[in-house]
Amino acid sequence: MKQKIKQILSHYDKKRINSKDLIPSAVLVPLFYAHGEYHLLFTERSGGVNFHQREACFPGGIRQPSDASLISTALREAEEEIGLARKDVEFLGELDDAITITSGCVISPFVAFIPYPYPFNPNPDEVQQIFSIPLSALMDRSNFSQEYATINGQTFPVYFYEYQGHTVWGATAYIVRQFVELLQQKGL
Repeated sequence: MKQKIKQILSHYDKKRINSKDLIPSAVLVPLFYAHGEYHLLFTERSGGVNFHQREACFPGGIRQPSDASLISTALREAEEEIGLARKDVEFLGELDDAITITSGCVISPFVAFIPYPYPFNPNPDEVQQIFSIPLSALMDRSNFSQEYATINGQTFPVYFYEYQGHTVWGATAYIVRQFVELLQQKGL
């Protein structure tokens, strides 16, 4: 399945959002195989971060001047936040850019395969906990819901995934939904 996902993403034409009004950022969408199935890895942000406290998200953050590219941003942030070494990451492809309305960022998501189990070392200043959700649970529509929010006169869909006490929503759920729908369209 990993090779099939890599093939699907290699042929996918990513939609980019270019705006000088948005802050460039990137996330790593970590995929791993355990207990007979594929999982996505998430973090719950700590209460001490500036934005999105205690929310589920992927490892990532704002591009720094020292980052050679947005994938460098995602890799640096994953290393800083959860101790995931760059050498242990197998890049599979990119998904569409996403916008965080509350923090004004444009997020470039990079899907990557990681080894598991892994000796994660979460940074307590940024990460409350690390958890995963099986891809099969994310593909199960009973774990998905959608609401609408109006911000500055514009109405947006807001997606939610609920699984074993974890709620994934907002831009992270948008990224998950795109990934899941892409895989389902290709028969996975």
